Amino acid sequence: MRKEDCFYLGIIVRKHSYKGEVVIKLDTDEPELYGKMESVFVALGNNLVPFFIEKSSLHKGDQLRVKFEGVDTEADAEAIMKAGLYLPLEFLPKLSGKQFYYHEIIGFSVEDVNKGIIGKIKKINDNAAQEILEIETESNRQILIPLVDDFIKKIDRENEKFIVETPEGLIDLYLEDEHERED
Repeated sequence: MRKEDCFYLGIIVRKHSYKGEVVIKLDTDEPELYGKMESVFVALGNNLVPFFIEKSSLHKGDQLRVKFEGVDTEADAEAIMKAGLYLPLEFLPKLSGKQFYYHEIIGFSVEDVNKGIIGKIKKINDNAAQEILEIETESNRQILIPLVDDFIKKIDRENEKFIVETPEGLIDLYLEDEHERED
């Protein structure tokens, strides 16, 4: 299994007992969806290794206490500390309306209700305080649009379109010198 075919579920944050149990901090708004899993992929080095779950229980909201098969001692648990956990993309719940997963909109055309098609989504930058859509125009220019709920008007999954209404002047900031060259 490749990471590109999976989504990040969480990270092993601590040992829970001397019998190899660990606590996973889940990276989800709906931890209850993952309380009864049979297995997960654990990132060990550059590989995703399947680990089978003997038992699990939700713990303190977004944490999952897990006993993996073959992880029977504190030393076994220590060997997987801070490892990321992944599941195949098909395990993600389907979203509709204006809800979306970042990976699903990569490559969508972005259409501003006032400016028309402005480019394609290349990436979502989520390393800052505000997530940002990174859009590439046909002329290979980059446009950055903050991912603000009020800007998102519609997600047309069928036609792979992300429709936005940005504040006046935002897109023009990125295209200004392009328009000046045309004049």
